[in-house]
Amino acid sequence: MGIIKLQNIRTFSFHGCLEEEAKIGSDYRVDLEIKTDLRKSALSDDLNDTVDYVLLNRIVVEEMAIRSKLLEHVANRIIVRIFKEVASVSRINLSVSKLNPPIGGDVEAVTIEMEEYRS
Repeated sequence: MGIIKLQNIRTFSFHGCLEEEAKIGSDYRVDLEIKTDLRKSALSDDLNDTVDYVLLNRIVVEEMAIRSKLLEHVANRIIVRIFKEVASVSRINLSVSKLNPPIGGDVEAVTIEMEEYRS
């Protein structure tokens, strides 16, 4: 088995419960870790034998572009879509961070983290 990580995927998105967040938007950071079998690709040196991280990045960016009120909701969409489109993924650990959240304090980021296993 093996792990593929995409770290610090940056997007400008419009998530949040406040109307202002839907209009103004904010910076986000996504960190994705997937577990998959890397033994075949380690021997073959063939992209078809592994999980294409370009596809993983595209899924994250496309789902982050769809507005959600809650970070948990957008994270769940990303997880569901990865499991649907990439059969070889057995586990996903995903964190979504809203940078400089509008919560009335000096807070660098608010982050949710979800971990799911293929059932």
